[in-house]
Amino acid sequence: MKDTIAIILPVFNHLEFTRRSLDEIALHTKASDPDRFYTVVVDDGSTDGTSAWIEKNHPEVILLKGDGNLWWSGGMNMGARYAVEKLGVDYILLYNNDIELGKNYFSNLLRIIKETDKDTVIGSKVYVKENHRMVWSMGGYFNTRNGRYGMYGYYEPDSEKYHRIVEVDWLAGMGTLIPVKVIGKIGYWDDVNFPQYHGDSDFTFRAKVNGFKIIVSPDLVIYNSVKNSGIDRKESIREIIDLMTDVRSKSNLKKNLLFYKKHSVSLLGYIPLFWIYFKLFGGFFKWKLLNIIGIQKKHVAEKTT
Repeated sequence: MKDTIAIILPVFNHLEFTRRSLDEIALHTKASDPDRFYTVVVDDGSTDGTSAWIEKNHPEVILLKGDGNLWWSGGMNMGARYAVEKLGVDYILLYNNDIELGKNYFSNLLRIIKETDKDTVIGSKVYVKENHRMVWSMGGYFNTRNGRYGMYGYYEPDSEKYHRIVEVDWLAGMGTLIPVKVIGKIGYWDDVNFPQYHGDSDFTFRAKVNGFKIIVSPDLVIYNSVKNSGIDRKESIREIIDLMTDVRSKSNLKKNLLFYKKHSVSLLGYIPLFWIYFKLFGGFFKWKLLNIIGIQKKHVAEKTT
């Protein structure tokens, strides 16, 4: 019997992204082995007609609805529970509506599944959508002793070292294939402590700690739009406070402290976290002081240009 995969796609508004994404999923799965794929969309209270459009244009999609309070981890949990309990699938594929697939994505995925055991979580090589020669992620690392945390290849030009399978500590929440047996052992996503950021890294790092192998295959290529994630403005003290408290922000102090408290094994592990916020405030006040003496900060183009 062939393994089956549920593609879990949590959405909130941005129908233009969801429309393109579902059309692309349908096209690519039909070109591989459509009977092995289910697409599960979790619409968390969209107000732009997302659910109505899906029902009309993609009746094959399983549509679940939230009340607007699920966030990313809650949406994944709702979709994954349905896929496990109702569909009985073998794998969960984490998906975002603002990514694009590389050539032969699902055909490559099925081949890799055949070659890999179910004790392995498989990640995709993620490029910057706005610059296909720039890597966004080749998986993540986290050192439980010294606290070093980040992504391999982050905004680096593509090179030979990113053309081979690598073993990593954690994976981002897009293009990540989870064997259902992982959920059976470690549970679902922590939607209480990590409703948005760290939801993906916490889950996959827990999988690693519990004996599952975490890899990234360069044959699984996706393109991530870096313009549509979270918030990053820091032009005023108010905006810095927002960065440190907003659930959408990767600089959320409470969530970062929770992650390090949960996974770090040494007080030294908090040092990188200290430097993140030192640089956040230090950079802000540095430019305020320079502005006073007449030196203006140049707004450079994004890294993707």
